Amino acid sequence: MPCLVAAIGLIFPRLTMVLLVIFGDYLGRAYETTLWPLLGFFFAPYSTLAYAFAINHNGSLGGIHLAIFIVAVLVDLGVIGGSGHSASRSGRK
Repeated sequence: MPCLVAAIGLIFPRLTMVLLVIFGDYLGRAYETTLWPLLGFFFAPYSTLAYAFAINHNGSLGGIHLAIFIVAVLVDLGVIGGSGHSASRSGRK
């Protein structure tokens, strides 16, 4: 089951976050408030999931968990920046 959740998380991170909130307390254990997961849902879903993974499995951001978090941040920034680049190439502004 965790492999299925991870596979869905790579393709549909926002759906994974919703499922984790509905069926468990995975995000609740990682974040003290609901503000950060809510902001992460809209702006940085991969980073939010990577941070929750690191906190739930390691207790802190360190080692391989830090590397996973950095890659997630870069993916989130690439997804956000990539849409603007593709819109300018197609002639839309």
